[in-house]
Amino acid sequence: MADDDTYARFREAVNMTPHQLEQWLETEESRSVGIAGGEKKSAPGGKESTGHESGRRIVEILRKGRSDLDADDEEQMGRVVAYVHRHLAQRPTKEDVEGSRWRASLMNWGHDPLKD
Repeated sequence: MADDDTYARFREAVNMTPHQLEQWLETEESRSVGIAGGEKKSAPGGKESTGHESGRRIVEILRKGRSDLDADDEEQMGRVVAYVHRHLAQRPTKEDVEGSRWRASLMNWGHDPLKD
């Protein structure tokens, strides 16, 4: 089971439901952002990006009961929290956030900045 602090920080960082995140991950916009194999993902059918893969793991974690979370889940939760906090600090200043790659990347990690 994840410790209280990690669990609370994860639940704060991830503001999308499992269903919302699954629907998002099915979109071309979701698949078009991120880094796969050290290179920017540029074409449909290419390698899955790290963020997209993380999104699938987040759905699994959100669907588990808290007592069913294991050490691997807790490690992933920590990565999610770190990514979301780091990426939020890079908020674009002159760009339309709604359609931005910045927002799409965050959403792959379970956080929609427009919900803040």
